[in-house]
Amino acid sequence: MIGRTGAPRYCRGPGDNPMPQLSQLRVATSMRSVTLAVLVTGLAAGLMAGPAFAQLGNAAPKAKAKAQTEAKSKKATRAARKKSLSAGVRISNSPHPTYDNDTARLISAAMLSYSTLEVRGGWPTLPPDVMTLAPDSSGPEVALLRERLIITDDLAPEHAEGDVFDANITAAIRRFQSRHGLEETGTIGKRTLAALNVPVTRRLRQLAASLDRISAMDFVFGHRYVVVNIPAAVTEAVENGKVVRRHAAIVGKPDRPSPTLTTSITAVNLNPTWTVPLSIVKKDIRLKMRRDPGYIARMRMRVLDGSGREIDARAVNWGSDGAPNFTVRQDSGTWNALGAVRFDMPNPHSVYLHDTNNRSLFSADYRFQSSGCARLENPRDFAVWLLQEQDGWSRARIDAAIATGQRQDVRLTRKVPVAWIYLTGWVTRDNVVHFRDDIYNHDGAPSRALVADLGARNDLRASGFILQSADPEPVRAVSYLDSQ
Repeated sequence: MIGRTGAPRYCRGPGDNPMPQLSQLRVATSMRSVTLAVLVTGLAAGLMAGPAFAQLGNAAPKAKAKAQTEAKSKKATRAARKKSLSAGVRISNSPHPTYDNDTARLISAAMLSYSTLEVRGGWPTLPPDVMTLAPDSSGPEVALLRERLIITDDLAPEHAEGDVFDANITAAIRRFQSRHGLEETGTIGKRTLAALNVPVTRRLRQLAASLDRISAMDFVFGHRYVVVNIPAAVTEAVENGKVVRRHAAIVGKPDRPSPTLTTSITAVNLNPTWTVPLSIVKKDIRLKMRRDPGYIARMRMRVLDGSGREIDARAVNWGSDGAPNFTVRQDSGTWNALGAVRFDMPNPHSVYLHDTNNRSLFSADYRFQSSGCARLENPRDFAVWLLQEQDGWSRARIDAAIATGQRQDVRLTRKVPVAWIYLTGWVTRDNVVHFRDDIYNHDGAPSRALVADLGARNDLRASGFILQSADPEPVRAVSYLDSQ
């Protein structure tokens, strides 16, 4: 059996397992070898003729129609989630990074497990009645729940027997909820039930699409680096292979998505001003000024001409839809949308990490509320970590500099690499498989081959032996920085 949380268990006993145990397979370290292992294993089990390749390989019309239906359902789910923000979300304290130089291999190995499980029929669908279960309750639903939790290794197989909702089930549900970014209640609510009933085929697609995306990224891991995983709305500070700080983040709305990118953090800006991007001036500021002519003054903003001179906001034709011939800048202060700290990271999307003057959303489980940038919880602690290799920049000094109200830019003596990634399925070094909602619907895009060795793609495609996943949608450049 497989001893990792989230990796499927499907060995029921001697003589009841037509597939070899995956723990007995030697998973190659290269992605090409892992791909070939999936193909060979699939042939041995008739996988090529099974539903896994029917849905993950050639995109049949039926699969496309199903994907369209699921996309509509996800849109409705997002709307419902925004109405029910939860304050019970806990950020993981695991030392294992979401993204490191072993992530691709680990995801590939998990795909092997999920592919085999898909052929064997996946896991049972739980009825709505399981939401009524509570500790010490009993019945056939409890036995079915045990089976479901054992398959993904959230519950140890030695606890398979019994129909009583005991402490082992409570702990297993918490583990499942932790892996899926859900509030760890230990009971089955609507969101937990929905996650338990996501079919294995979709989970496999999430892993495949995530692998596809990181395979296309060009990122050099340093001994210190930063990762923003957009679907998880979390930022990690990684040092010597371990997460030393993990921050809740507010990332882009579905209609103003945060982009994927790789760059470096070059400076910490204390008491930053905010130059409002033209896109926000056109989409937001103009509309607000038409409704409320005092908006700019109240928000401590200034209108500047092409030479940087301040002009009277009342002299601007806010009713025009043409290209603005002015800029809008917000003064430093507690009212500033960027808060007290901004982390500069040059990139073509004009996005960055920053503080915020509205911290009410950090405790929510739906943290997709920005205009593209990523707002950080406890950004001053993050600044301390970034500046720890520079003498004198303690938390006390940072606080004192902010208290002056004066803008100050502190350039890093050593740039820190940062990657903004979009992983809806990933595996950490402790072999725990994690999933998050596909908030931007990138996983459901048209399929393409998932073979790391580009030279082997054409031969494998010609033979028909290829594992495919969803193409990520091209991420368009955005300049939607955070507005109020």
